[in-house]
Amino acid sequence: MGRIPCDLLLKNGRVFDVFSARFVKTDLAIHQGVIVGLDRGYQGKREVDLKGKAVVPGFIDAHVHIESSAMVPGTFEKAVLPKGTTRAICDPHELANVLGRPGIQFFLDAAERTQMDLHIMMSSCVPATHLETNGGGSLEASVLSDLSRHPRALGLAEMMNVPGVLNHDPSIHEKLSSFYGRPIDGHAPMLSGRELSAYACAGITSCHESSELLEAEEKLQKGVAVWIREGSVAKDLHRLIPLLNPSRSLTVGFCTDDRNPLDIQEEGHLDFLVRESLKAGVAPEVAYRAASFSVARHYGLDRITASNLEKVGALAPGYVADLIVLDDEFTCAISQVYKKGVPVSELAFDPSLSRAGQNEKFEKTVHASVPSVTDLTGPSGNVHVMEVIPGKILTGRRIDRSDASGVARLSVLERHGKGLKPANAYVSGFGSGFRGAIASSVGHDSHNLIVVGSDPKEMQVALSHLISSQGGFVVVQGEKVLADLPLPFGGLMSDRSSSEIIQGLKALRAASRSVGCELAEPFLQLAFLSLPVIPSLKLTDRGLVDVQKFDFISVSA
Repeated sequence: MGRIPCDLLLKNGRVFDVFSARFVKTDLAIHQGVIVGLDRGYQGKREVDLKGKAVVPGFIDAHVHIESSAMVPGTFEKAVLPKGTTRAICDPHELANVLGRPGIQFFLDAAERTQMDLHIMMSSCVPATHLETNGGGSLEASVLSDLSRHPRALGLAEMMNVPGVLNHDPSIHEKLSSFYGRPIDGHAPMLSGRELSAYACAGITSCHESSELLEAEEKLQKGVAVWIREGSVAKDLHRLIPLLNPSRSLTVGFCTDDRNPLDIQEEGHLDFLVRESLKAGVAPEVAYRAASFSVARHYGLDRITASNLEKVGALAPGYVADLIVLDDEFTCAISQVYKKGVPVSELAFDPSLSRAGQNEKFEKTVHASVPSVTDLTGPSGNVHVMEVIPGKILTGRRIDRSDASGVARLSVLERHGKGLKPANAYVSGFGSGFRGAIASSVGHDSHNLIVVGSDPKEMQVALSHLISSQGGFVVVQGEKVLADLPLPFGGLMSDRSSSEIIQGLKALRAASRSVGCELAEPFLQLAFLSLPVIPSLKLTDRGLVDVQKFDFISVSA
């Protein structure tokens, strides 16, 4: 009512009204982190004249795996908050596949102390499939239901086991039914027709895996919200930009899924998706609504409930004051970001969230022996070859000679202490002049060790280095390590500063180019070659998988 001064008064702004999709000239009064008025005449203890600058709601990442940033939560929030991402829907299934329940609990605990709001989805597929070996065992419905009582738990994370849904796997449907009435995320690349209809009937209401326009349009028609993804590897934005129009902007949002800190620094986070959309001619009103209110509305974060005491996603009375001041709304040029009415530059971050800690369970997760060169030598002759498609995590396939130009060796080594020998296959797309080895302990979703190379001895050296460093990325040539980045926290993350991680990634990219790799982001691209829920061919620690058949096939053709 204006009877006492508010904490912060932003004067003379053009405030974006998500409900009518228009900018309104007014003042914005904020008290105790909440917007209390959009009217003239307020007084503030602190007043800022915006001089006509645009104000939009803070961006909400509709689906992200923080582990894929290689940063622990405290480092991640400091990297993305200045980019305007004030909130995220987080699926911790990477760490959960390594550690099981403690992996999810780690993120739930962290979410209580981050300045950036993290809403944690309960990982639905640990393990992702029966076709691979993970370290976290099997998280059943009872465990997920118990974890979901946590105040930062939101719903059920991406349901990747599409065959389990369609064939009425009892354990899968028990998980789904346990979360009825709460958000249930999907993961259904290329699913269509009656299968998609059945998938939607199971209670799944979103999908971030659309890579083609017609695919996304069918999902929207069937009531499945589409999160447009632009990660470091999977780049779907420009193909799906036609979805960003006034009639669809309430059922379309943005997500990053897997984005590394180098891309966050050089390109941006969600602000990059907004900026690229604007460059392509999308109206600012559509882009900013998709980046905020659409996601909040889908997940029920725009209204007060018994389990959600904060409204977010809009600039209106009663909503949390997560907002971005823009120098120019047509280029998403960010002037200032406010989190609950406090400039991000003034936030007091919890320093413990930027450290991995000294927990041996989290830091000693690579339990593998170095394989012999013979164990890394696959069959020869005519073989099935996995084809990397730059900018996609889908793979093509063909039959070719194992020694053909551009065909490299690919091996996956189980690292969770089961003592299995590596599985071997062949891949193309790393470059006809590729001579060396690139290895990673980030291998979605079970995170076994994965290595691509031209010579089994160099591949052995790369795997040996990963085992001794307890995970990370490495480039080898001539049996010499050219560059590496240790990721000892779960074999996925580092508690180094973002600048140190970025320098490590730059050195790795330079080293990968020096050995003839033609991929812009070889490390995350490599990580997805072991994910057997993305068509068409994938290699797990147990063998070569035909994803359409959801079964193993022989490497030899």
